[in-house]
Amino acid sequence: MREATAAESPDFEVVDSTLMKRVFYAFAALALLSVAISVGGKWLGRSIAMAGYTDDTTVRQVVMGNNLISVPANFIRFDQARRDGIASRLDLYLRYPEMDGYSAAARDDFNHTRAAKKIVFLSFEPRMMSRDMSGRFAPIYS
Repeated sequence: MREATAAESPDFEVVDSTLMKRVFYAFAALALLSVAISVGGKWLGRSIAMAGYTDDTTVRQVVMGNNLISVPANFIRFDQARRDGIASRLDLYLRYPEMDGYSAAARDDFNHTRAAKKIVFLSFEPRMMSRDMSGRFAPIYS
């Protein structure tokens, strides 16, 4: 009779509850990590995909010495220079012969995925000499 009851009721082995808690916490941590990566990817994805470029065409006015340069933001090469105000140097890049800045249509040219190199780099700095002869006389003849 004892054998009959043993055959009818299966023997279950109880798993240690601390082991199950650790497994549960590990899966919960992985789930939280995947949510954080997903949210972070959506939040930072555009800036990572743009790789320092911008398609913003807002005209920026940069002052160098006595000169005012008005240029669209997508022409300006470096992110920290894409602001209005005084600058000691301005670096630009643009497509040749189209003479336009970065855009979604021009992405391949700026990323150099094509064989033809169509990007022109320009640098602007304040003048070292004045335009008139009075400013040139002393450096040349002294």
